[in-house]
Amino acid sequence: MAIFVFDKIKIAGMACAIPKNVIRPDDFKEKFGEEEVEKFKQMTGITESRRTDLHQTAGDLCFSAAEYLLKEKGIDKSTIGALVMGTQSPDYRKPSTSFIIHKRMGLSEETAVFDINLGCSSVLYGIQVVASMMMSSNISKALLVSGDTGSKLTNQSDKSKVMLGGEAGVALLLEKTEEESKITSLVRSNGEGYRYLITPAGGYRNMNPPREEVMCKDGIKRTLYDPFMMGTSVFTFTVFDVPKAMKDFFKETGTGVDDYDCFAFHQANLYILKQIGKKMKIPAEKMPLTLPTYGNTSGASPIVTLCDTYGKCKENKDLNVLMSAFGIGLSWGVTSFHINTADILPVIEDDSWFEEGLINSPAEL
Repeated sequence: MAIFVFDKIKIAGMACAIPKNVIRPDDFKEKFGEEEVEKFKQMTGITESRRTDLHQTAGDLCFSAAEYLLKEKGIDKSTIGALVMGTQSPDYRKPSTSFIIHKRMGLSEETAVFDINLGCSSVLYGIQVVASMMMSSNISKALLVSGDTGSKLTNQSDKSKVMLGGEAGVALLLEKTEEESKITSLVRSNGEGYRYLITPAGGYRNMNPPREEVMCKDGIKRTLYDPFMMGTSVFTFTVFDVPKAMKDFFKETGTGVDDYDCFAFHQANLYILKQIGKKMKIPAEKMPLTLPTYGNTSGASPIVTLCDTYGKCKENKDLNVLMSAFGIGLSWGVTSFHINTADILPVIEDDSWFEEGLINSPAEL
């Protein structure tokens, strides 16, 4: 069992940036019909979400969140020893988007920088990776950012996905401390499920297949460039494997539901979240939901939830948080940490993008 314990490392702050552009399922009634849209809303709980404009990327949102976080926390950028980004929506095939953020923020050449190619579990795995780096180095402060803009690839006729996705960028500040502080993580993977959530074309295995739309088994036409999800398989995975991981985590840590103030889950689907909550006997007031107003924001979603729920909190309240994320790979896990509500910033809106990064011709290089 992959259990990681990090002593005297804390999450010292978190921030979230979202686009201003609001998309509602009701906007699709003319396309899919009122019955289909109402059924979708009942199943997912989504009433609206946020989407980036044409040239705005996950990197832009993560940059905004990171700049906001360091400014509000009064952090000297020269003290940041690592910048890690979790995304499956990079600005370019190469280089990693974290290098673009590094340049824009003006971080030191001594900063360790790289991307993690993960979706819904990117923050959970990212915390484990960044904390591991800090435990074995002289890095005292590090940034973890995460975001995806999956709707840019979604087939606009795919009723199973086009209304589901939301977009956001988040930033976490990890810091060494002399205080009593502990981050504990359990992570799991199952490559047998690699086809459950997949975009087959565009990688180096099959770079340029035809863009012909083909009728899939679920009655929806897609090309190989479109994201595909085996809904039944994903549902089974989440409602069985995620609660099991949580129970194993409780057993290993000697904790239970009553020991945590907040359960910050990946906001995948309202029915899935209710099933997990019911199985684990989690009180509704401890399990905030932001899926209805932000949609499924991939790996960013647990932090979106914390920022939306506690970002405007006026009191300094210590929270014992249990975060669980699950998705593409398959990958999933559980992480626990303490954070003060004063270190959770409110959600900001930002439509800015890195215009220098738009390259329209090889002659520009």
